[in-house]
Amino acid sequence: MNSLYNIRLFSSFAENSINMGKVKLDEIDHQILDMLIDNTRTPFTDIAKKLLISAGTVHVRVKKMEESGIIKGSSLTLDYVKLGYSFIAYVGIFLEKTHQTKFVLERLAQIPYVTVAHITTGKFNIFCKIRAKDTTHAKNIIFKIDDIEGISRTETMISLEESINDKKRLMHTIFGEL
Repeated sequence: MNSLYNIRLFSSFAENSINMGKVKLDEIDHQILDMLIDNTRTPFTDIAKKLLISAGTVHVRVKKMEESGIIKGSSLTLDYVKLGYSFIAYVGIFLEKTHQTKFVLERLAQIPYVTVAHITTGKFNIFCKIRAKDTTHAKNIIFKIDDIEGISRTETMISLEESINDKKRLMHTIFGEL
């Protein structure tokens, strides 16, 4: 009887698994990710209690997702407004020559207020996000960016408000497509 139960359990697990290349995620993995996206500091024991599984199982599954590259560390969300950095701008960068991309990105990485940078197609060669205290501070950051060798000009857009920042919604959409 016990072995029949194990076979059914394994069969159920296999049918409900999603194949992501070499990694299979099932509904339990989805629920673990869901809780960790809400709060990366949620103890495995709390996750285990909610999912009615052992904390060891949660640990093993999270470790598997880390080793496969699905989970890449965890992050801390800061309230930058409370830290005095409420100004956000996006800077589109035009390069003199595209072969200068790596050099420019290395210089951008040296400016701590440049928080994100993307190599893009279309109008800009590089598109980045900056965070500043105010407009004067942002102007100084943009001037530093403009001074980088290889940049011909920049175009800046000021963020009035971050209206959507929802990783969880994307995760559920991706799981729904698999």
